[in-house]
Amino acid sequence: MTEEHKEPHPMSRRFRGFLPVVVDVETGGFNPEKDALLEIAAVILTMDDDGWLKRAETHVQQIDPFEGANLEQSALDFTGIDPWNPEREAVPEREGMSEIFGPIRKAVKAHDCKRAVLVGHNATFDHNFVFAAALRSDIRRNPFHPFSTFDTATLAGLAYGHTVLAQACKLAGIPFSNKDAHSAAYDAEKTADLFCGIVNRWREIGGFPPPPVPDDTEEAP
Repeated sequence: MTEEHKEPHPMSRRFRGFLPVVVDVETGGFNPEKDALLEIAAVILTMDDDGWLKRAETHVQQIDPFEGANLEQSALDFTGIDPWNPEREAVPEREGMSEIFGPIRKAVKAHDCKRAVLVGHNATFDHNFVFAAALRSDIRRNPFHPFSTFDTATLAGLAYGHTVLAQACKLAGIPFSNKDAHSAAYDAEKTADLFCGIVNRWREIGGFPPPPVPDDTEEAP
C-alpha cells in the first residue's frame, strides 16, 4: 500500500481524532497560577492493529520553580521533592514544557490524530497546571485540547467502584507501590495502565464500537 493510500492509524478512529496522553504533575501547591510546577511526566499511548490500547513511551522533566512561585511546605513534604537539590537536574519551565510537548506533537501526527487529549487521575488538576505553565512560558503550540480531558478517577469509579488511584489499581489487578507513588513518572504510568485497562475491558465486553444508529432522516414515500 502506498504512502498516499495507507489506512489511517486505528487510534484516529477511537477518540474522535484525539490522541490520549496521560499526564501527572508534582507541584508546590494547589494553585496553578501561583504555585510552582516541579515535575511533569507524560505517557503517550498507542493502539495495535487489533484495536487494543497500550502504553508507549514515557517522558519526564524536572522543573525549576518559576520566578516568584509559591512553595507550600505541606506539598513538598507530601511529594518528597527538594526543589533546590542539584541532583534533580531541573530545567527552566519553558524548556521543560517544550521538551514534553515536542514528542507529543510528533505522536499526534504519527497516529493521524488532530490533537492530544489529557488523561489524568483527577485530570482537571493536571490540566490546569499544564496550561498555566504553557501560558507563562508563552508556548503557543500547546498540543492538548483546551478543555476536554479523560479523568481516570471518574472512570475507575464506574469500572471498579473506587476513585483512589492505588485502590483502583489494586482492584484492576495492577501492582501499585505506595513507596514509589507521588513520583510523576510512576503515577502517570499507573494511571496509563488503569486507563488502558478500562478502555480495553469496555471493548472486550462489546461496548465498542457502538451499534450502528438507524438513519431515520429519509423522507417517507
